[in-house]
Amino acid sequence: MAIIDRLLLGDASPGELGQELGLPSNLLAHHLKLLEQVRLIERSRSEGDRRRTYLRLRVQDLADTMPTPLRTAPRVVFVCTHNSARSHLAAALWKRHSTIPTASAGTDPARRVHPRALTAARKHGLSLASAHTAHIDETLRPDDLVVAVCDNAHEQLGSQAPDRLHWSVPDPTRTGTDDAFADALSDLADRVDRLAPAVRPPGGSDD
Repeated sequence: MAIIDRLLLGDASPGELGQELGLPSNLLAHHLKLLEQVRLIERSRSEGDRRRTYLRLRVQDLADTMPTPLRTAPRVVFVCTHNSARSHLAAALWKRHSTIPTASAGTDPARRVHPRALTAARKHGLSLASAHTAHIDETLRPDDLVVAVCDNAHEQLGSQAPDRLHWSVPDPTRTGTDDAFADALSDLADRVDRLAPAVRPPGGSDD
């Protein structure tokens, strides 16, 4: 149950899980094998460090499981590598679900937001008209809740923003198709739906 609770709001590598939960590798491997056998978790290969895999909870098989308020944050910042697609889409979705402020940034920001991200947002009633790219050094504050929405950014952040969530969302710019951006947006929407009720502003509620 501790593994499921940990994966409800974000993905993690087996090494990260073992360290956070204090489980030896052989015991962790045993539990992960059982969870995979009953199809409650799945693995994906990192788009950054190909030696690493990330575990993702199959939330569709836990329809009655709802996250409880687990986080307090004055602001949520979504981070990806180039800050050109996933992080902006996530921030736009967040604004639809929560009054807690949000921002986005990149570890190696591009010069502009990807045109297909703008198109995908527009099709779903999201506005990125004023969106621009920014570096994490210009954006992050010490008390932000950071959500890395790509493997590269999660791995590049290292000890920076140590208390963060990770969403292993495939990079839609790799193929550059409308379907890839639609899939990324759908994945992000599901995750934002789960995270938003679990985050509260300091000293109050987000109602």
